[in-house]
Amino acid sequence: MENWILIFGMLAITFATRYSLFAFPDLRFPQAVRQALHYVPTAVLTAIVVPAMLLPDGRNWALSWDNAYLLAGLATIAIAVVTRHLLATIGGGLLIFFGLRWAMGQLPI
Repeated sequence: MENWILIFGMLAITFATRYSLFAFPDLRFPQAVRQALHYVPTAVLTAIVVPAMLLPDGRNWALSWDNAYLLAGLATIAIAVVTRHLLATIGGGLLIFFGLRWAMGQLPI
């Protein structure tokens, strides 16, 4: 029963936050809030990606040259800085990641 309460509670909170923007169309955020909201996607992506790069098994730090996640992540950052092109960044990062995994013998056959 506790799981259902949690699920419906999350549903209610999500619905309320999403619906509030439609229910109050004249609602305008202050300039400082709008400016701060521009950083939300970057912060969320960083919060997802950095732990996956540094803790690939979820428990132990992997700051070594045999961590394909870390090496591919750093290479992907370099591609993004140099090209400023989303598709090149994604494609290059994937190619480097799978190439590193293959070279290190970490890909299942």
